[in-house]
Amino acid sequence: MNRPFGPTGVSLPPIGLGGMPLSVAGRPSDAVAERVITTALDAGIRLIDTADVYCLDHTELGHNERRIAEAIRQWGGRDPVRVATKGGCTRPDGRWGVDGRPARLEAACAASLRALGTEQIWLYQLHTPDPKVAFADQIGALARLREAGKIAHIGLSNITADQLRAAHAITPIASVQQRLSPHHTRPFTDGVLDACAALGAAFLAYSPVGGRNKARIAQDPILLAVGRPLGMTPFQVALRWLVQRAPQIVPIPGASKLASARGSAAALRQSLPPEAMTQLNAAFLPERP
Repeated sequence: MNRPFGPTGVSLPPIGLGGMPLSVAGRPSDAVAERVITTALDAGIRLIDTADVYCLDHTELGHNERRIAEAIRQWGGRDPVRVATKGGCTRPDGRWGVDGRPARLEAACAASLRALGTEQIWLYQLHTPDPKVAFADQIGALARLREAGKIAHIGLSNITADQLRAAHAITPIASVQQRLSPHHTRPFTDGVLDACAALGAAFLAYSPVGGRNKARIAQDPILLAVGRPLGMTPFQVALRWLVQRAPQIVPIPGASKLASARGSAAALRQSLPPEAMTQLNAAFLPERP
């Protein structure tokens, strides 16, 4: 069931799919990547997160966006699929850089529109603030893109609570994307989640099952103990804990294999009982009620 957030009325499902692993180093073939996406859609996922720089280097910007667009085309668009993408980063020769100049954000948005094959991007996010460019100018560029109808909703990634409030004073912000998992709980204590709750913004949690450090989640004794009697994997327990911990949290686990996509989607249909939530909260957020 989708949940509405904030003054822009953005509606989000409880769990999405992060597309990054399908386009960076170690990625599967394009055919397999598209099968992972269609498998996730078949299993009930309706939100896919991407970025123009999810690729190997500057010569293939938009690689992930194109894979997602093709997969949705193959799938047939039987239900609305929400695609969230980002602009503001660069990939010179495979390195990661930042470029938040308004002209660059406008050009990146135009390129993403072409890659996704759409006239309007549902959720367009500033990938990370550029310290060389006034923050208000970066937010202003996104506001103009929305006013022009090129994007429906504005999101921010890798920001502070103060930056969220400053941006919101300029234009409505629908979502924030930060890293969040049982082993990385900083957004609970640095004010970002509290600011999202106060402003009615959704919180997209990337790397919710550990990202490159999935082994730690897989071997966590608390997650194993909670999941075993429920028939849930540690990854599914981690996802459900985030979904049930706060109504604005939407985990977006990445996947590069069909089984991972199915496993994440299965967490849509499972829930944790109150005693399990109490145990997980005590283990991972002892300082929070």
